[in-house]
Amino acid sequence: MSSVVPALQVGARLGNGHFGVVYEGQDNVHGLVAVKVLSRAPFASDAEWQNYKLGFLAEAQHLSQATHHNVVKVHHIEEAPDGNSIRFCMEHCPGGSLQSRFEAGPMSLLDVRKAATDTLLGLTALHLRNMLHRDIKPGNILIDRNGVAKLGDFGLVTDNLLLGYASQAGYRDHLAYEVWHGAGTSARTDIWAVGMTLFRLIHGKSWYEEAPAPRDAVQEGGFAKTLKWLPHVPKAWRRVVRKMLADDAADRYQTAAQALEALSKLPVAPPWQAVVAPELIRWEHRSKTRINIVEWRRHSARRHEWTAWSEPVEAGRRKTLGGSGGVVGSREAVSGLERYFAS
Repeated sequence: MSSVVPALQVGARLGNGHFGVVYEGQDNVHGLVAVKVLSRAPFASDAEWQNYKLGFLAEAQHLSQATHHNVVKVHHIEEAPDGNSIRFCMEHCPGGSLQSRFEAGPMSLLDVRKAATDTLLGLTALHLRNMLHRDIKPGNILIDRNGVAKLGDFGLVTDNLLLGYASQAGYRDHLAYEVWHGAGTSARTDIWAVGMTLFRLIHGKSWYEEAPAPRDAVQEGGFAKTLKWLPHVPKAWRRVVRKMLADDAADRYQTAAQALEALSKLPVAPPWQAVVAPELIRWEHRSKTRINIVEWRRHSARRHEWTAWSEPVEAGRRKTLGGSGGVVGSREAVSGLERYFAS
C-alpha cells in the first residue's frame, strides 16, 4: 500500500453499521468515495483502543491485496488526526446494498442468480488469497454504478469477535452450525452464509420472518431440512441452497468455485415476480402479449385458496390456468401451487 494518503473530505452520512458509520467522501485521487469511520468506544481503555486500532491498521495491508471486479476496493486506511478513530476509504457503490432489495420483497431468480454469481466470483478471489469474509449477508453485498454486485466489509470480523459481533449486528442468522459449536470459521462457513443470503433474497423479508429465526434453530442441527419455500422456487434451487446450508461442512460445496458451477446450472425462467403480504401472495410474469398471474389467498392458518390465469396486455379474453377449486388446507394449497409452477 502506498505511503502517500490522498487528502480526504468526509461528507454526508450514508448509513450505520456495527463497526462504524459510513459517509460519502471525496479524495483528490479517486474522486467520490465511501468512508467508513470506526470510532473509539466511550468505555474503551487506552490499552484496549490501542490493541483494537493496531489490529485494524495491520489489516489494511491485507485488505489492500483484495483487488477484484466483485470486491469493493479499499483505497486506503488511515488514523484520524485525533487518534480516536480509523477511516476506511473505499470504492463508492451508488446502488446501495442488497438489504433494501431483501426488505422490498422476493427478487426474481434471474436477479438472485446474477447477484450470487458476482458474490461468489468475489468470494473466490478472497479465498484464493487465503482471506475469509466472515460477514456475508445482503447488507454487505453492494451494487456499483453498472449494476455489478460486490462484496464489502470483509476483514473487519475475527473469530475472536464473531459471536459478540453477530449478536449486536443482527448477523446470527448467518452463522454456520460449526461456529455455534466452537469450530471457528473457514471457507465453508462463508459458503454457508452465501446459502443463507440466497434463501433470504429469493423470499424477501416478509416471508423470511414468518418462520422461526434461524439463530434459534441452526445450532440445534437439521436446519436446512426445515426451510419453508415459496412454491415457485424450483427443486434444483432448493437442492443447491440446502447443500450450502448442510450442518456438516464436508457435505457443502468445498469451494466458492464449486458453488458457482452449481449456481450456473439453475433455471431462471419463467421470470416470476412475487409480492408477499400476510393474506395474499401474488406472482406475475409477462410476455409481449399476455400477463400470467397467480394469487394465493391465505384466509387463516387452515383456510387457503389459489387461482392462476392469464390476461391480455391489451384487448382479449382472460384464460383460467389452474386453481384450488375453492378453500383448501395449507398443505394442499402449497402442493397444488408447486405442481402448477413446475408444470
